[in-house]
This record gives sequence, structure tokens and C-alpha cells, in this order.
Amino acid sequence: MRPPDDVALPDRHPAVGGRERGSASVQLVVLMPALFAVMFLGMQGALFYHARTVALAAAEEGVRTAAGMNGTRETGVRDAYSFVSAAGGDDVLVAARVSASRTVADAQVTVTGRSLSVIPGWSPLISQSAHAPVERITQ
Repeated sequence: MRPPDDVALPDRHPAVGGRERGSASVQLVVLMPALFAVMFLGMQGALFYHARTVALAAAEEGVRTAAGMNGTRETGVRDAYSFVSAAGGDDVLVAARVSASRTVADAQVTVTGRSLSVIPGWSPLISQSAHAPVERITQ
């Protein structure tokens, strides 16, 4: 007996119907860790870049003060610490340390600390320095 012409029969492909069951679950198990790895690496890169930028800006702020005509090494360190705390403190640059030196001709400030990390057991070290000539009156 033949079905009427206006009735559509479902397409049946026996090769596809039985062997592909559960393939979406397998794809999810394979692709989700890769997706999360890319997402966490992107976040880690952003946190590292931000901490590095804050450390460099703090070093530049400190050296600007230390290299001033009436500046000292201590005022450079104080201003660098102030900048780091205003930028977020330990939420941006963990355990920040500032060291400075000033000679008759040159001032240098170095800011070190650790970046926040979303990868367990790894916290990258950040170290940024800034140099500037000391301001002085010449004739």
C-alpha cells in the first residue's frame, strides 16, 4: 500500500540516529575546559597588565616628587605608596614595596609587588622603575 502524495514521510537515516546519541555531552566535556582556560588566561593577563601599569605609574609619581628641587628620597617613597593605595592597594598590587635613591644628579624609584591571580598557586612578580634627573638651579 502506498501513502497518499500529500503526506510527507519523515527522513530516516539509520546511520545518524543511533550512533550520535550523547555527542553533545562529549563535546561539552571537551570544549568547556578549553573555554574556561581561555577565559582565565585572559583575566590573568588583564590583572597582570593592570598591576604593572599601577606599579609604573606609582614609580613615576614617586620619582617626580623625589627629583623635585626640594624633594627627598623619603618624599618619593611616600608619594609612591600613596599612589598605590589610592589605586586600590592590595586589591591591585599585593604586598607593594617601594625603594628609592637620590643622588646629586639622579633620582630613581622602584615599585615591586605581586599581581592578583586567578590561577591557584601562581602570583606573578611585578617590578617597575622610574628615573629622572634632579632639578637644580644652574647659571
